[in-house]
Amino acid sequence: MRHITRVLLIAAGYGCGDEAQVTQPREQRPAPAVGAVAYQVVKLPSLGGQLSRGMAINSQGWVAGWSMRPDGRRHAVLWRNQSITDLGTLGNLSSTVPWPGLNDLGTVVGISQTFAVDPLEQDWSCELGGFLPETTDRVCRGFVWQGDGMRELPTLGGHNGFATDVNERNEVVGWAETLVEDPTCSSDATQVLQFRAVVWDLKSGSKSRIKTRELPPLEGDSTSAATAINDRGQAVGISGDCDQAVGRFSARHALRWEPNGKITVLPHLGGTSWHTPMDINAEGDVVGFSNPDEPGDREGEFISRAFLWTDGAAEALDLGTLGDDLFSEAFAINAHRQVVGISFGGTAGARAFLYEDGVLKDLNDVIGGDDVFLSAQDINDAGQITGRLLDHETGETLAFVATPVVEVP
Repeated sequence: MRHITRVLLIAAGYGCGDEAQVTQPREQRPAPAVGAVAYQVVKLPSLGGQLSRGMAINSQGWVAGWSMRPDGRRHAVLWRNQSITDLGTLGNLSSTVPWPGLNDLGTVVGISQTFAVDPLEQDWSCELGGFLPETTDRVCRGFVWQGDGMRELPTLGGHNGFATDVNERNEVVGWAETLVEDPTCSSDATQVLQFRAVVWDLKSGSKSRIKTRELPPLEGDSTSAATAINDRGQAVGISGDCDQAVGRFSARHALRWEPNGKITVLPHLGGTSWHTPMDINAEGDVVGFSNPDEPGDREGEFISRAFLWTDGAAEALDLGTLGDDLFSEAFAINAHRQVVGISFGGTAGARAFLYEDGVLKDLNDVIGGDDVFLSAQDINDAGQITGRLLDHETGETLAFVATPVVEVP
């Protein structure tokens, strides 16, 4: 594997791409105001390491995500009733759930390093984006877990794949390499092969035979990647150059693919890169992050802001940032148009946000207490939120579930 200097990592997976980032615990924050929703917070157990993160929460309150082991490896996990299950790996190294990849059936999807070695030594999305901790020559594949161990998801002929989301119809989306050596890939050869968005249909046959359907890029673009799918079969994702397989100029356009093959180009915030949908709800509303037309955008710098696009709207809404933060990303949206994500790049460090009723709120102010809520990764229709927090007593970064319980009298 080529060792490259990663100027930035996708915050979508790991919150500003820097788990070592220090956010100073604050002094005791005030209790929620009168009339505000109170939250009950549960800190979820780990596999013994110092870092864990909840990435997805379903309607039962189950959480999928990842946890570090004492040996430094990251494993995909599933928390049910506050009990943790290690989902294992495909190759005895690391695995993770990098997106909200969990449905109500208990199907979990994500990525894992395998035993196979990539003959092209590419810095594929899994490691280049910081989703997996080791830098290796191993092939990375999307996986599906349905209670009986991990299974690899097929590619489009190439070596590597990446799974992001699964709907209630057990349709999985992500992206996978083809065998085409793409001239729009990065000049430093971190990526060689073209990749395309994929829908894997788990219900199409036996467990050993999964139907794979390619979602094409926008006409004139080279590559595509799917990031989320709703229960109507509408998928969203990116389209652009091959580039480095981690957004940037691969995300020149944000798309929504309909089950009938129609493609909708989604509005963005004005720049030329990093236009990345992260989630789509049942109504077809989309959230994510997008570069505005500001200095650095045309060079591919990550300067993105969280956005909300409501189905049929002419423009995407810039959700802004918290305080003096420079950047924000929206990760998930529920049926009530509550949006969660992260705001960062300011003096306060990374902070989870909740957007509702037209207002961007610091989740720390909403919930109160001494722990610091660093990122909010997913929200279900009951308003339960999962993500990561900094435990004020132990200094550990833990996965959490915050449940709205009562109205403060």
